[in-house]
Amino acid sequence: MPEYSAPIKDMQFILHDWLSLSAHYQKLGLEDFDQELVNEILLQGAKFAEEVIAPLNREGDEQGAKLIDGNVTTPDGFAEAHKEYVANGWNSMLGNADYDGQDMPNTVAVPVHEMLDSANLSWRLTGMLSESAILAITKHASDELKATYLAKLISGEWAGTMCLTEPHAGTDLSLLSTKAVPNEDGSFNITGSKIFISSGDHDWTDNILHLVLARLPDAPPGVKGISLFLAPKFLPLEDGGIGQRNAVTVGSIEKKMGLKASPTCVMNFDSAQGFLVGEANNGLACMFTMMNDARFQVGLQGLGIVEASYQGSLAYARERLQSRAPQGVQEQNKKADPIIHQPDVRRMLLTQKAIAEGCRALALLYAQQMDIERFGDEPNKHKAKNVISFLTPIVKGFMTDMATEMSNLGVQVYGGHGFIREWGMEQLVRDARITQLYEGTNGIQALDLISRKLARDKGTMLEDTFALFSSKIEQMTNVDNQVQATALLAEWFATATELKQLNTVDLAGTAYDFMHYSAYCLLGVIWLSMADTAQHSDIDSIKAGKTNTCAFYMKRLLPRKDGFKTNLFNGAEDLMVVTDSEFDYQ
Repeated sequence: MPEYSAPIKDMQFILHDWLSLSAHYQKLGLEDFDQELVNEILLQGAKFAEEVIAPLNREGDEQGAKLIDGNVTTPDGFAEAHKEYVANGWNSMLGNADYDGQDMPNTVAVPVHEMLDSANLSWRLTGMLSESAILAITKHASDELKATYLAKLISGEWAGTMCLTEPHAGTDLSLLSTKAVPNEDGSFNITGSKIFISSGDHDWTDNILHLVLARLPDAPPGVKGISLFLAPKFLPLEDGGIGQRNAVTVGSIEKKMGLKASPTCVMNFDSAQGFLVGEANNGLACMFTMMNDARFQVGLQGLGIVEASYQGSLAYARERLQSRAPQGVQEQNKKADPIIHQPDVRRMLLTQKAIAEGCRALALLYAQQMDIERFGDEPNKHKAKNVISFLTPIVKGFMTDMATEMSNLGVQVYGGHGFIREWGMEQLVRDARITQLYEGTNGIQALDLISRKLARDKGTMLEDTFALFSSKIEQMTNVDNQVQATALLAEWFATATELKQLNTVDLAGTAYDFMHYSAYCLLGVIWLSMADTAQHSDIDSIKAGKTNTCAFYMKRLLPRKDGFKTNLFNGAEDLMVVTDSEFDYQ
């Protein structure tokens, strides 16, 4: 299996050169996070991902998670790696300092999280969900609940989950039926079953805190009647220790296509004691705090898969000897040339490289907006929130679609060996596939983008996103690139504005096309901007690499946008005119 090596130089270029991190932190009053400190955190994060987490990936996939006597065990080394992660303070990076967190900027934490996603996605998933739970509790829970649970979550001593989906209620949460009955002491008895619960049980921590959507007895119907509750696996004692086991059990763990080392559980709540988070009947708004963070994190998982696949492809292409290159003999001392000299192999490698580096820049630009939303002043905080809202479905949907496409290219570079388990490339394909499904399928992401974030928003999210990308263009020094980027962004903005006039059905019919059209356009602006910044780099591989990869993207990948654009105004009639019976052969 290919060895993972964190792309530190590319991360440093994006953070320090392209995003001007020092100036960014200066504006936010975060001067303590200087370039030297950021680089040291990245290097230590890379060391942990490469030396501790990555070596567990292959064996974890082979062993899988197991349910034994009602308790879930994870593969050898997984729990120990978590303890080391916690001991080194990685789990508390983004936590509130009032609860023993480090209050690090997202622009510092996100690169470390990407490394973990590339190194071992199954291992990373448990910590990711805890971070999202921390956000929801921080923003919505009472001071009493925060005092009881938040510090232990932030430290990593305890873990968190998100319990939404039921056998009959997936995307449509209005069908949710789990019940919450009030008790005299102010707590609630939670009864119901939840499915597809990632890390619903494991052997990493002493306690697991489940955030559960349920209905109160007098709740109104539909999504307006959903409340959010915290139901711990073990009820804590007043001194913070572990008390009696709550009525929360694992019914089973799913047998899955990928992420086999991560337990996906059926969770049963049988009058389990829970505590209201936020206001009654406002659970969906509380849960969306968690879900929106998780959607970005899943997009980051997609990026992690893309990078891991690219690294595996590149290593193999440099080693695999196969015939002579069409441009002539490249290595006289060998019986054949490495396949990296084949133009079609280079097409695949450059596609992976362009997508990986472009998506990394998009993710870190997003993280920069997260910093502004957390630490900035109004109105910048509000504008950043608008950009985050608009970009979230693009980051989640496009990056995970790319994870599947790029991991399949990785298998293709390996040829027959890519299909064989021992080489590790087929695991990336299997692991990537879920990212397009959980935290809202990519079809749902596309619909959210075109309906809520574009058509219903009165244009503020679109305009603030346009303004952010325009600001990157204004910083460019190469006139030709600047003109090209300006025209590309203007085309995207005009197209998006025109789409707002479509009816609901036509918007739904073209949602997927708009998500990908937007992604390719915005990545085009990013690539032109990065190539411009790279001309001032002292590192030759960055200067030449960004320039040539940008040229490849503009020539070979950006034209994909035109195919998606063609479908934007075709309407949905051709989709809806086919009757149900016409789908059958009989």
